[in-house]
Amino acid sequence: MTQPDPRAALIPDQSARVSVATYATYPEAQRAMDYLSDQRFPVERMAIVGEGLKTIEQVTGRLDWGRAASLGFGQGMGIGLFVGLLFGLLGLGGGNLLYAIGYGIVMGAITGLAWSLVGYAMSGGRRDFTSIGGMRADQYVLLADAAVAEQARALLGAMPAR
Repeated sequence: MTQPDPRAALIPDQSARVSVATYATYPEAQRAMDYLSDQRFPVERMAIVGEGLKTIEQVTGRLDWGRAASLGFGQGMGIGLFVGLLFGLLGLGGGNLLYAIGYGIVMGAITGLAWSLVGYAMSGGRRDFTSIGGMRADQYVLLADAAVAEQARALLGAMPAR
């Protein structure tokens, strides 16, 4: 038997809300919500809903052994720098901050390189590219509780143009 999601109680039933405005981009919808907030409107009674969601994966390059190695090496160095700095500042690096940072960078680079090459080898050539993923909506709708919908429409009608 599945347990109900406790977060669901924080999100009101969207079907009980009505549309007060539609925008082509999220920044426009956000600007409208900011304006309502500035007007002391109870924005907690509203929602921004993206309609017509699409997942987009922008391919950023080809992935081969060299690229996998360089990405893992670079990411490992970054993580190693952070861990080395943290250890050095906490006095866990033998009391020498520069030693802790250097050791962290070297160990991070080696670990990142190894993990990256193992991961690439295990992929078996099924994903020989790098990419960045995201979501985009066709439009963004402002929904409001029915009791405050007209007030929201009136305020948005008076919102100054950019």
